[in-house]
Amino acid sequence: MRTTLEFVGFPERILQKVVELGIARSKTDALRMGIFSLNKEFGLIKNAEEEMVMRKLLEEETAMRKTGTKYISEKKALSKYR
Repeated sequence: MRTTLEFVGFPERILQKVVELGIARSKTDALRMGIFSLNKEFGLIKNAEEEMVMRKLLEEETAMRKTGTKYISEKKALSKYR
């Protein structure tokens, strides 16, 4: 996801200070750190790996629906390896 943000005032100053102090290499990195901190504080996503797998599966299923592709059977998939 690509997003363009503009911060002014206090939030901008915080981002500048984080970079000046070397806590983050850039304002973008500082924002990433903030996102991870929010997740940690509020427990929004408990299992990151599970979440990423589910997202990938949903993307693949959506792509399959668009192209009319269907899953192959386990027997057909394993036949290549016998």
